[in-house]
Amino acid sequence: MKTLRLILGDQLNINHSWFKTPQHHVIYCLFEMRQETDYTEHHILKVVGFFAAMRQFAKDLKTKKHRVAYFEIDAPNNTQNLEENLSTLISDHQIERFEYMEPDEHRLDVQLHEFCKSIEIPSKMCSSEHFYTSRFELQSFFKGKNQFLMETFYRYMRKKHDILMVGKHPEGGKWNYDKSNRKPWKEHIDIPPFKQFDNDVSTVLTAIEKDNIKTVGFIENSTLDYPISLHQAEAQLQYFCEHLLIHFGDFQDAMHTHEVYLFHSRLSFALNIKLISPKHVVNRVLDYYRAHEEEIHISQVEGFIRQLLGWREYMRGMYWMLGIDYKKKNALKSTNHLANFFWTGNTKMNCLKNAITNSLQNAYAHHIQRLMITGNYALLTMTHPDEVDAWYLGMYMDAIEWVQLPNTRGMSQYADGGLIATKPYISSANYIHKMSNYCQDCYYDKKSVTGPEACPFNSLYWNFLDEKRDQLENNLRMKMMYSLLDKKDASELNAIKEKAQHIIANQEDY
Repeated sequence: MKTLRLILGDQLNINHSWFKTPQHHVIYCLFEMRQETDYTEHHILKVVGFFAAMRQFAKDLKTKKHRVAYFEIDAPNNTQNLEENLSTLISDHQIERFEYMEPDEHRLDVQLHEFCKSIEIPSKMCSSEHFYTSRFELQSFFKGKNQFLMETFYRYMRKKHDILMVGKHPEGGKWNYDKSNRKPWKEHIDIPPFKQFDNDVSTVLTAIEKDNIKTVGFIENSTLDYPISLHQAEAQLQYFCEHLLIHFGDFQDAMHTHEVYLFHSRLSFALNIKLISPKHVVNRVLDYYRAHEEEIHISQVEGFIRQLLGWREYMRGMYWMLGIDYKKKNALKSTNHLANFFWTGNTKMNCLKNAITNSLQNAYAHHIQRLMITGNYALLTMTHPDEVDAWYLGMYMDAIEWVQLPNTRGMSQYADGGLIATKPYISSANYIHKMSNYCQDCYYDKKSVTGPEACPFNSLYWNFLDEKRDQLENNLRMKMMYSLLDKKDASELNAIKEKAQHIIANQEDY
């Protein structure tokens, strides 16, 4: 039976069972489409990265003697629409059966479900064979529970997959070494230069420019430093194990003006387009740790594994459990616009300038920069979560909606009212100073609250607490903050609020 199998741009898993043996009656198809480049404004590196990885994947399939139909972005036969491209191939090749891997976005899941109902040939959705969990495993795990705590899910995953376990107990005596993962990096430990691949993407870039695809950010020298094949992802993983794992946990929350990546693995793009599997990454890290236990503390390894086995699987499960309407939530009723400097980095606030400029240059920021710098500022200025979502989804190489949406709307912006985060992740300048050197050369004074050179985060922080008192003061984790707020006299609070409201109304001046 002549079969057409669809491979989406984030399904580049060469180890999938589909590809074990070439079958002459099976055609695999991949499409570069305006449908995917235009639903939000993406970083140029992200668009280039997806297309380069897809093209490499198609070459790898052909090398393995598979039949491949590949539509480049500027191909004359490319309709730029998924259903139309599929219909063309079904007609041209007299296809008798259609198969696809389960999409990880609601948008594409609905689109392909409707397409399958519209065609007259049998269709089937298969597993992507990537994640530890099935789509709705987390929903089953939390059935009947009032809170959806990641920590309880993470412990379940550790036990189920026997990872860092000694019998029924966590190896090392602790489930979580998060308190050991909060050290600032003060240039006292050398960081090896990040591994470069220098993939030539000039052909892809020319096609994108020819098609006038609107993007943000920058690309230099028509090269891409991110892995675009399994071989490169494996090399990146090996480099992480040998050079970065030893200090990853200690400094995973640290931020510094002189370093973009610190000890982070730079594997998230390769993972999220499925070049490499989380199981393989976790097993490889564990194997390396076992061979070097005298050098590497368990806190470094647990901190990394928690991100993959716990947080990544949790976010994917929450995305499917909370459903397609999750992206409409705005529990705090935030309505302001995202500051224009999010697109330029032109601000006197050194922390935001660095985090945003790094994002524009590299399509990258690690989780604390996203949560406690850009996300913190957007939340404190009460920015509409739709605008925050669009920025995060477009800006980052690894941003695919299943992982971006719950992280942004839930964890970062608290727009779901606490379904994912147990409290809003907000801070004044104090936290930023503690975890970075951003305050060191900043125009603003990290200790001042209301003066002309006072750090905007300070007045914004107290103003936010006061503005959102009705929604937040009964949150047990916020009690201390509200007790401190209540100690401020009326004149002090009025001055703070006046300062914060001036900042919100005149963000481009700060």
